[in-house]
Amino acid sequence: MLLDSKPEWLVVKPPGGKSQGELKELFGNLGLHTVCEEAHCPNLQECWGGGTATLMLMGDTCSRACRFCMVTPGKPDGTLDELEPENVAFAVSQMGLTYVVLTSVDRDDLADGGAAHIAKTVSRLKQRDPRLLVEVLIPDFEGDLDALRTIVNSGPDVVAHNIETTRSLTPAVRDPRAGYWQSLSVLRNVKKLSPRLFTKSSIMVGLGETEEEMAEAMAHLRMAGTDFLTVGQYLRPSTRHLQVLEYVRPSTFEKYKVMGERMGFRYVASGPLVRSSYRAGEFFIRAAIESGGSGHQSYMTAGLAKPV
Repeated sequence: MLLDSKPEWLVVKPPGGKSQGELKELFGNLGLHTVCEEAHCPNLQECWGGGTATLMLMGDTCSRACRFCMVTPGKPDGTLDELEPENVAFAVSQMGLTYVVLTSVDRDDLADGGAAHIAKTVSRLKQRDPRLLVEVLIPDFEGDLDALRTIVNSGPDVVAHNIETTRSLTPAVRDPRAGYWQSLSVLRNVKKLSPRLFTKSSIMVGLGETEEEMAEAMAHLRMAGTDFLTVGQYLRPSTRHLQVLEYVRPSTFEKYKVMGERMGFRYVASGPLVRSSYRAGEFFIRAAIESGGSGHQSYMTAGLAKPV
């Protein structure tokens, strides 16, 4: 059954404001894309108003067609903007960021899935500002270990890859080329390549999953060594996409947060408007990186860890 009206806890601020206009002009002049705009993120006003945005690499056309995602599916035909790594580094320097999140479309049309291009961007950011912390949300690269090694060797501080949903719902929610176990192997292999590198994943809820299935997915992520987890409400971006089957209550999100903490995630952001690149988490992830992973309990009990 399609849910027509959103509950009060999903009221989103309308876009607007000086910071948003300035960032939009900056990205447009450099030919850059943001997942904030392409995926119709509900937190755009909050993040852009604070001078933060998640940059999306390798264009605005994805070689896959997941049934939840607003990013345009199609055939990129091997095209890449060779100036993008330098333009991204310039944009980040203009924004004055100390923590940046990079994501990308899937590029199955490229031999390495775009790993070298992503790695070049990470390296350029680090060259420009060695103190900058870089989180990169990567595709699965069809399980290619060499592509993952390219990403790891570029020097990111956090490598994220989203399982998106539970095991049973994966075939209905994601592109057929995106497998549940394949995504878990990406996270596991990143840890094998660099045990001290932090990893992160995200799960959407409201698609018909049960609490038992959520517990299973979280357990699988922990077995893959995943450090950070975000859990957020799926919001239907258009009538062409999957229907929302449930608007999950804040109390259930709190339950998932506690569940994840007990399983040993270093940081869990769980709330209706939380997204995989949600900026509220960067403060705690930064603390984990800068402390080398020590003081685990402090990330779980700090006041800001509770999602709004």
